[in-house]
Amino acid sequence: MGVLSGLKIIEMGAIGPVPFAGMLLSDMGAEVIRIDRTVPSGLGLPREPKYNITSRGRRSIAVDMKTEAGRALLLDLVGKADALIEGFRPGVMERLGVGPDEALAVNPRLVFGRMTGLGQTGPMARDVGHDLNYLGLAGALSTIGPKDGPPSVPLNLVADLGGGALYLVVGVLGALLEAKTSGKGQVVDCAMVDGVSSLVATYHGDVAAGRWVSERESNIVDGGAPFYRTYRTKDGRYVSVAAIEAKFFRELCEGMGIEPADLKEQYDRDGWPDMRARFEEVFASKTAAEWDEAMKDRDACFGQVLTLDEAQAHPHMKARNAFVEVDGVPQPAPAPRFSRTPSEVRGSAPVDGADTDSILDDWGFDKSAQDALWTSGALGDRT
Repeated sequence: MGVLSGLKIIEMGAIGPVPFAGMLLSDMGAEVIRIDRTVPSGLGLPREPKYNITSRGRRSIAVDMKTEAGRALLLDLVGKADALIEGFRPGVMERLGVGPDEALAVNPRLVFGRMTGLGQTGPMARDVGHDLNYLGLAGALSTIGPKDGPPSVPLNLVADLGGGALYLVVGVLGALLEAKTSGKGQVVDCAMVDGVSSLVATYHGDVAAGRWVSERESNIVDGGAPFYRTYRTKDGRYVSVAAIEAKFFRELCEGMGIEPADLKEQYDRDGWPDMRARFEEVFASKTAAEWDEAMKDRDACFGQVLTLDEAQAHPHMKARNAFVEVDGVPQPAPAPRFSRTPSEVRGSAPVDGADTDSILDDWGFDKSAQDALWTSGALGDRT
């Protein structure tokens, strides 16, 4: 039913952005099979598979890539696939004998999606790192956090998922569309430092125009503006305000019981310290729930700061069915939404190698070929 129904994608088992990309592709209807190791890799935090939400919706085949038969098997699967996505350090797939040259030789239409932190080229390409390192190198980390403290750690949302997985999916889908016309595949070099740099394009423009202050909490959307930040309430909770436009700023002030005329002009930075102190005092006078009621039906760009559990239970989220339950585990529903070909969660994450036989059946390997693969050790020990 999904928009990607009919596409066959190979995902090389990994952590971070590649599983997230695989989840998005699977949710949208692609058949994604994950190539896992025959011996547990120890990647990520050990947990029961159903809790690995970003690995949902795929089947897993365990392959020993150190064997000739294992490498040959992967190339056989590549010959039947539309795309492959991998997240190893540069050169690893080549050393395994299944790099882009080998893959495109057996399937000239293949899209070979490569996910790294630093890219396939450049003096640092083979350096190790994680989300936070790439966020720092791209300049984005320096903009996040309090003025009088170190940069804040924004989970691994920005580089791994925003600048990584989402750009990988966009790149792979773009290359697949082009392949329909040209009949030719290609390599997609997706680097988190590139993706994060793209995400902060607006602020590079502000720097060039001389409008960006290179000090945290000194600009409009970095918490510097009193009307775009969070405030602590009487009960120790937090609320968010984002009243950038003048009409929303007026609504916010009126909801707070403040006359806008008593404040300096909204965008007068000299008045921001006093405005912030006033806002802090006012928001601390009521609970978060009381402020929610006070701002109800106002165009004030106001909201509570909810926990993950609270977000699942929020009436708006429930009305939109924003969360689903799979094997007893609440999790985000597929996004975005399609009117005619809806996405769906196609099951929870499998145990590594749990679907080896069914994948080989469905991808055209007869009984004798499967027996030969098991005998060769390419699939590990049959249990």
